[in-house]
Amino acid sequence: MNRRGLLLAGGAGLLVLAGCASPGGAPGPGATSEAWSGRLSLRLEGDASQSFSALFELRGAPRAGDLILTSPIGSTLAQLHWAPGEAVLRNGSETRRYDSVDALIEAATGAAIPVGALFAWLAGRDEQVPGWRPDLSQVAAGRLQATRESPRPRADLRIVFERA
Repeated sequence: MNRRGLLLAGGAGLLVLAGCASPGGAPGPGATSEAWSGRLSLRLEGDASQSFSALFELRGAPRAGDLILTSPIGSTLAQLHWAPGEAVLRNGSETRRYDSVDALIEAATGAAIPVGALFAWLAGRDEQVPGWRPDLSQVAAGRLQATRESPRPRADLRIVFERA
């Protein structure tokens, strides 16, 4: 998979973000499950600036969940799934496994996106993460922006969403 494909797959983060369409991403006991869909973009600044955008469906919780990224015309770009001890990225016929969703996101995007905090931010809760500055002023209107100042490269995450 080329770097742009990895960026698309990881965005989310996102994103971040992880999931396949099959069940199994249910959170553990006591965890709440959330669902969002919309558009996201991630821009990494630096010597070789990179950016991507995709449509997304995010379900689950920081502990276990799913993320599906699609192109604007509806083609599946990537399916991510995470649960304790695993993180799986599916892109077409290729499957890659990682030890954690954080490792998956960092390998895919080159940026450590705080998945646990992302769920809190989407829910309108200001969870502090060193180096990150979330702007939650538009969350009620379905917009989230978060900027990572450190470590470098600077990352700008923008999400337009609705609760599913």
